[in-house]
Amino acid sequence: MVDKQKVVKKLKEMFPDGKISCSEARGVADELGVKLGEMGELCDEAGIKVFGCELGCF
Repeated sequence: MVDKQKVVKKLKEMFPDGKISCSEARGVADELGVKLGEMGELCDEAGIKVFGCELGCF
């Protein structure tokens, strides 16, 4: 199981401008072992907006 707080912290560090593309979000989710649905929630918690959504996952 993924430590959600660590992922939120990592997202804030990786994307300090508060934006992440859909393809980046999918890649980071895969890298960190996070399901896509959870990734959307974690981005919300981190205050990061997903843009350019290609698959309707976020």
